[in-house]
Amino acid sequence: MKKMFSFLFIILLAVSAYSQENVEIPSEISMALKSGDAALLSNYLNDNVEMVILDKEGIYNKDQAEVILNDFFKKNPPRRFSLLHQGGKTKSKYGIGNLDTADQTFRVYFLLKETNGKQIIHQLRIEKENG
Repeated sequence: MKKMFSFLFIILLAVSAYSQENVEIPSEISMALKSGDAALLSNYLNDNVEMVILDKEGIYNKDQAEVILNDFFKKNPPRRFSLLHQGGKTKSKYGIGNLDTADQTFRVYFLLKETNGKQIIHQLRIEKENG
């Protein structure tokens, strides 16, 4: 019984590892956040994206979202962006990172879903880092 349990556990781990493959976030998203390039980032936004950027919260179309992001980046020019964690499955991924500016660090969260073979941001949150 113990051998069977061990065998089933190994198979479960293998299936789990297989379903977690290909979770890498497109590098252009990190580059856009690092450089404060709202236009590049908007290439990865869904037609309607749920966003929380400091005190602005809502569901915005791509053009509105780009304006809000551009305003944020003008007020908070990035120095660097580090992707701290990423995960999910092939069709749905998430990323968590830190966006460092001259004055403070922001925590960035985003959810991507595959649409027509491309990873698209459906949710984006940028908030002040605590501490």
